Amino acid sequence: QVQLVEYGGGSVQAGGSLSLSCVAPARSNFGRYVVAWFRQAPGKEREFVATITRSGADTLYADFVKGRFTVSRVNEMNTVRMNMDSLNPEDTAVYYCAAGDDWGARTPEEYLSWGQGAQVTVDS
Repeated sequence: QVQLVEYGGGSVQAGGSLSLSCVAPARSNFGRYVVAWFRQAPGKEREFVATITRSGADTLYADFVKGRFTVSRVNEMNTVRMNMDSLNPEDTAVYYCAAGDDWGARTPEEYLSWGQGAQVTVDS
């Protein structure tokens, strides 16, 4: 497992942008992990948002964020970043990054390591 910490998030008006970073400690061999973003709104289950391969060459997105969210990574910096544009109130949630072994995994149970979460609030 690897320790993960999320940074960023906050509050924004509908149509605005925010970014999140997921950072692992140095010497954590971060590049061996597939990394994903999930989110959980109040009263709802945790849902898949996006994932990125170990190298960063490929990404997958949930349909509801395609064209609006972009995930990238810099393994030398032990960092995965998610830029979120055209935010709407339905995007309000706690966002979590997670690390695992299986590319394409979309359920929380498939990920071994989790960050503490970062709040994203979008006002209408």
